[in-house]
Amino acid sequence: MRNTEESTSLVIRLGGEELVIGRRYEAASIANDVLIALWFIAGSVMFFSERWTTAGTWCFLIGSIELLVRPAIRLTRHLHLQRVHSRAPQSHAPLASPDGSQDF
Repeated sequence: MRNTEESTSLVIRLGGEELVIGRRYEAASIANDVLIALWFIAGSVMFFSERWTTAGTWCFLIGSIELLVRPAIRLTRHLHLQRVHSRAPQSHAPLASPDGSQDF
């Protein structure tokens, strides 16, 4: 009988180029998340003063647009990795992405 830990472990094989691509998109995603937080914090603070309400509203709008950038980064990463996979010899195991989903 196999150890439960052994039977549920996941082995991921990554090429050097794939790892670099993944790290770059992860860095872009993190930077985008930080910008989203900063826009919403700035907008929230600006709403404490009536003089700054319009500027705060613009911060909220920009933060909302940045929320749309988030899935665009993930889609671009997915398409980029698909191109890399189409150039590389085919492997039989799907790759797991950092967010737990699998890329096919």
